[in-house]
Amino acid sequence: MDERTVDIVLVGVGNLGRRLIKLLADKVAYLKTRYGIAFRLIGVADSRGVAHDPAGLDPEIVVRIKNEGRSVGEYPNAGQMNVTATELVREVKADLLCEASPVHLKEGGEPGLSCIRTALSRGMHVVTPNKGPIVLAYQELVDAASAHGVKLRFDGTVAGGLPALYLGMRDLRGAIIERIEAVPNVVTGYILDLLAEGTRWEDALARAQESGHLEADPSWDVDGWDATAKLVILANAVLGFPAKLEDVKQEGISGISPKKIRSEAARGQVIRLLAVAERTKDGRYTLYVGPKALPTNHPLGRLGSYELGVVYYTDIYGTITAIIDEPTPLPSAATMLRDILDIYIVD
Repeated sequence: MDERTVDIVLVGVGNLGRRLIKLLADKVAYLKTRYGIAFRLIGVADSRGVAHDPAGLDPEIVVRIKNEGRSVGEYPNAGQMNVTATELVREVKADLLCEASPVHLKEGGEPGLSCIRTALSRGMHVVTPNKGPIVLAYQELVDAASAHGVKLRFDGTVAGGLPALYLGMRDLRGAIIERIEAVPNVVTGYILDLLAEGTRWEDALARAQESGHLEADPSWDVDGWDATAKLVILANAVLGFPAKLEDVKQEGISGISPKKIRSEAARGQVIRLLAVAERTKDGRYTLYVGPKALPTNHPLGRLGSYELGVVYYTDIYGTITAIIDEPTPLPSAATMLRDILDIYIVD
């Protein structure tokens, strides 16, 4: 089998970015044998600098620099401090952009949105788990990819490693989707289960942060913004419904009393932050995110603390449920590999 080399630029070297680098390094032999493809990291950017070498950067050096709390701009002989990610994408000659910077919805999806726009305009394929650009500029980016003859993949923006988007966009073709129910945020389930066990709210948040699932500012998750963003992406990509954040009726989990949570648990019900899209008579959709007590006979009613799920109710394929157990962030990082292979591997 002839081997193909794909040159990659990675923007964002946080937990997901570093896991992708390690995953590609660990899978070198398998990817070559199974698919005849090799990936070469030629550019990388964080918030303080960039590194670029057309011959390839050493993944171990990149990861070591970041684990030491330094910038990739300090990469020996290839790093530059105070150069932005967008500038790197604008100048580098690469086949593919992996955009894994923080979401930053309040900052207009930057720097991810500008990086993706630039890459698409230069004829690069793009893979991203970054919800911000897809929520804020879905149709623009899809149209730009089509206009420049490249592919945009973003399966990792919804429900961690669960292929919720692929299932809805590809495998349910031809169906009218009457309803989507999803538990797309893992950390809220973890917190709710701790509260059901009698843990105090402050202690539950602290444990979620210690586990690495919850950011120092918990509002993005507990106030429902993460689930809302994911529902907006499902609506646009799967339902063809041009939803925006303001179209979602949103409620987080911070308003639920621990007594209520324990009461529902005693009845055998589990409370989860549920995202729902419901088809109306005129063919549009109403969108809602909020906590809901689910009985054990509900497809999502037996989700564990680290499980995510989606249920599609369709006119011709019946009801389809997909669930993932994701105790670590590895599956979320692996979605980028899945998207990359979807671009380059033709069965």
